[in-house]
Parts: sequence; C-alpha cells; structure tokens
Amino acid sequence: MTRSMIRSLRFAIAMVATSLLLATAAQAGPPLICHTIEIGQSKSLPWISHNWNLSGGETYDTKNLVRDTLEILAPDTSVLVRMETLRRATLYARKDPVAAKELLARLHARATSAESSGHPDALAWFDIGYLVETYKQWIGQNLPHMTDSMRLDTNPAAGVDGYALVKKALALRASAFHGDDPQMEFAAALITLSAPQTEHREHAQKAISGAKTDPLLAQNLATRFLGPQTETVAQLLAKN
Repeated sequence: MTRSMIRSLRFAIAMVATSLLLATAAQAGPPLICHTIEIGQSKSLPWISHNWNLSGGETYDTKNLVRDTLEILAPDTSVLVRMETLRRATLYARKDPVAAKELLARLHARATSAESSGHPDALAWFDIGYLVETYKQWIGQNLPHMTDSMRLDTNPAAGVDGYALVKKALALRASAFHGDDPQMEFAAALITLSAPQTEHREHAQKAISGAKTDPLLAQNLATRFLGPQTETVAQLLAKN
C-alpha cells in the first residue's frame, strides 16, 4: 500500500469518525444483530430491510437457509462477509426453529469433522462460534419494541461458549499465517463489547492495526466504535 493510499485511508477514517460521532452518540441494540456489516458488493443471503427488523418484506424461503448459508461460507469468503451472512441467517432462523437447529448442527459438524481429520479449520470454528454468539443475542430473547409479536423459541445454542470457539479460530489463524487476522479480531471485539474491557481492547487494537491495509475493515471499525473508540481508530492509524 503506497503512502498516498495510507494518507487517504487515514483521512477517510477521520472524516467518517467525525461525521458519525456528530450524528450518533451510541448504537443501541444487540451489537451482532442490529447493525449491518459493510461487505461492499460481495454476495450474502438476500436481504430487503435496511435495518435489523424482519419487516415482512422479505420473501426468502428459510427452507433454503442452511444450504445457502453453507454455500456462501466457502473457504475463500472473507470474515466480514461471514459475519454479515451469519447475522442475516440468525434473523431468518428466528422464524424457523428447525432451520436454526440444523444450521447450528451443520456448522458444528463441519468444524469437528475437519478437526478429527487432523486438519483443523480456523474459519469453520469461527463460523460456529460467531453463530452461537449471534443466536444468544437474538433467538429466545424478549427485547421490548424489537421482538414484539415474534415467536419465542428456546435458543439451540444456549450454554455454548461461542467466544471460546472464536478464540480457538484466532489461534489457528495466527499459527497458519504467523500473525493476527484483523477481520476476525474485529469480530471478537464486537463479541466482547460487554466483557472485561481488557479483552475487548486487545481485540480492537489488533483489528485497528490491520485496518491500515483493509479499507472495508476500516469503514466497519469507524462505524461501530464511536466516541473514544473512534478516536482510537484515527489516532492509531496516524501513528503508522
């Protein structure tokens, strides 16, 4: 990445950070559910609504949810696209508890199968871990003014530590590529927003470091981490 591109990226993040800070003091709602992950022109599950709510305009057949989700979560799919796809899948899955259970089971089976074959798959462990955490924030939750009139089924991922699985994915990724995966660190930072700040801060700083060469990640960081966190994005980029 040239110095000119880096300067442009720093400026863009600073401008986005400033405009978002003025427009919004904080983002409410479950962090893995209510706010989209920017993925550019990449393919994900079909979506009509421009926010978290299934407005009724969606005509997607959830009988295809498992097949379509697994197809999108291919080895060459970026982590950001995986995050947005699993977010959409979770929103759809609340309407179809059978699909919700099947998707969870299939992703878990894919990860454990690769592990038992002696070829652990970091992305497979990430997918199941991130899905678990999105399920926890949405399926089975009674959120005033957000889930009114929606069905309230038991969360099939209850009791599973998705964050631990994401950390396993991070360790596998670091071992394979001899370094951090900034997009995966961003996912872990979102998961730990309500966790001890030390863990959240470590993940966020690793994600911010990687944003120097990943404009789409930088855009997502600036959108999500407002206030002091947004200042950190701009400040850390300015130091490099």
